[in-house]
Amino acid sequence: MCAMEMETSGGQQNHRVKRVALPSGKTIEVVYFDDQAAAQATTECPTEELHLCPDCDASLVYPTQWSEVDRMRWEVTLRCPNCEWLHTGVYDQDTVERFDEELDRGTDNLVDDLKRLIRANMEEEIERFSRALVENHILPEDF
Repeated sequence: MCAMEMETSGGQQNHRVKRVALPSGKTIEVVYFDDQAAAQATTECPTEELHLCPDCDASLVYPTQWSEVDRMRWEVTLRCPNCEWLHTGVYDQDTVERFDEELDRGTDNLVDDLKRLIRANMEEEIERFSRALVENHILPEDF
């Protein structure tokens, strides 16, 4: 998903807006003001997706290090845990933002999976405890 970018009219300063979903479920808009935003604004996303491994096509690539080169470019070191591919490159702000959004989506998926796993484990524990109570395997002295 591309960051939504807008240009102000009437000679005002240009800006672009990025929507960020917080862990609480609330969504905020981050506004970036930049005279070059109009030059950066585009209707189609570049094809480079940093989360995809160019060697094995896995969608598991993650950053091991990143630093700002200038206001609109980042140096990012990428690693694929599937095939151990490692690469350092310089990427534009839009590409890095899309990558960051993909990382956020992946984090959300992992958290959802963890919650389901915790719930399933708790349900199993409750079932086992209930069965032990019914079958008199738990006595008052156990507490």
